Amino acid sequence: MVKIISRQYLGQADVYDIGVEEDHNFAIKNGFIASNCFNKSHSTAYAYVTYQTAYLKANYPLEYMAALLTANSGDTDKVQKYLNNCMSMGIAIDPPDINRSGLDFTPAEEKILFGFSAVRNVGQNAIAGILEARAEGGEFKSLGDFCDRIDLRTVNRRTLESLIQCGAFDKIESNRQQLSRDLELVYDWAQSRAKDRASGQGNLFDLMGGGFASNNNPQKSNNAFESAPKAEPTSDFPPQEKLRMEKELLGFYVSAHPLKDIKQSSSLLAPINLSQLGEQKDNTMLCAVVMLNNVKKVVTKKGDPMAILQIEDLTASSEAIVFPKNYERVASLLQVDARLIIWGKVDKRDDQNQFIVEDAEPVEKVQMVMVELNPQEAGTIEVQHRLRSILKEQSGDKDKAKVPVIGIIQSGSSRQLVRFGKQFWVQDSFSTVQSLKNARFPAQVKQLTDNS
Repeated sequence: MVKIISRQYLGQADVYDIGVEEDHNFAIKNGFIASNCFNKSHSTAYAYVTYQTAYLKANYPLEYMAALLTANSGDTDKVQKYLNNCMSMGIAIDPPDINRSGLDFTPAEEKILFGFSAVRNVGQNAIAGILEARAEGGEFKSLGDFCDRIDLRTVNRRTLESLIQCGAFDKIESNRQQLSRDLELVYDWAQSRAKDRASGQGNLFDLMGGGFASNNNPQKSNNAFESAPKAEPTSDFPPQEKLRMEKELLGFYVSAHPLKDIKQSSSLLAPINLSQLGEQKDNTMLCAVVMLNNVKKVVTKKGDPMAILQIEDLTASSEAIVFPKNYERVASLLQVDARLIIWGKVDKRDDQNQFIVEDAEPVEKVQMVMVELNPQEAGTIEVQHRLRSILKEQSGDKDKAKVPVIGIIQSGSSRQLVRFGKQFWVQDSFSTVQSLKNARFPAQVKQLTDNS
């Protein structure tokens, strides 16, 4: 898109499109000329391509989106946008699968499957070796079976660690930390077996189990991998750690998202998501629940610290700025992978939308005051006045009032949630609840991260 910032008359000149014999410019006001307009053939070609892609998206959505993701796999921002499109279209994205994935994004069972080429530290030779071994011997049954059948000269330890941590072995063993511990033993075991096979020597455990295979005896036992060593049983990585590693290796959260489990409750506080920033007016005060992807500390010319942030929610990514006057207050919260609720304003500059952060709070600390009303009470002026008076009294200093208040309008089986304006947010959730109860308003404290 071109943004016209000024106009200046430079005299008359003939301007032609490439391949067009005659001038077809349009004269506009004050003698200005609008040149290089699309001719009919050019416009027709674009219209035809638009029709084709719209047809494919409407009739073959899985195949179309898989091809689109593959074609743009090198552009993180575009892939994130297309993954969000898939979500809105009801298309699930599966992480890589050691027994199903191919080279690129592929449609599989009404889903789109991540390809091996999207995983960091997994090279083309390793992918070719995995696909070849799977084609020859069928699905891999365990980590030991995989390591025993793969050429470990092309699939090294780092590659295997990446495949485990991104979830590629989850269908075989969902405990990623167990597999990581097992790998320390299995990798050496598989290397030893490969050396023995190459030299024609037998392995003691193979001879005892009858599973030894040499150049003279290519028939090896199908269950030879069962002799692979295993580490002591251990618990899996915490969910947040699994997602962090997944994001590091794939560039995205695929199996889940750290904000997904609080999507419903966070929408009460932040009805505007990051994909809608461009629709907001300048200096509009907003609230957003986000993940912090990157923090870049900057020092101004005056020597004051500030920060440039990369944030994301379930819909999009954006840039956020913390200026010096607010940096000191929130600096300790600005950690990569932190889940934050942020307050600030939209700044539109050079066709870019930035979030100017004025305050922040970890989502784990965010509390809400839930107050119950029936429809009759909600429509009574006297009741509204009593409720408003209590909340204003509990608000105190507006800069310190960070606890949102949510009204629950209950009528039979119908339940409606109403978000009170920020001017009615309070400082202390428990004293507010007590004051509301004293005034005979049923109320309770609810954590943002509590999904019960």
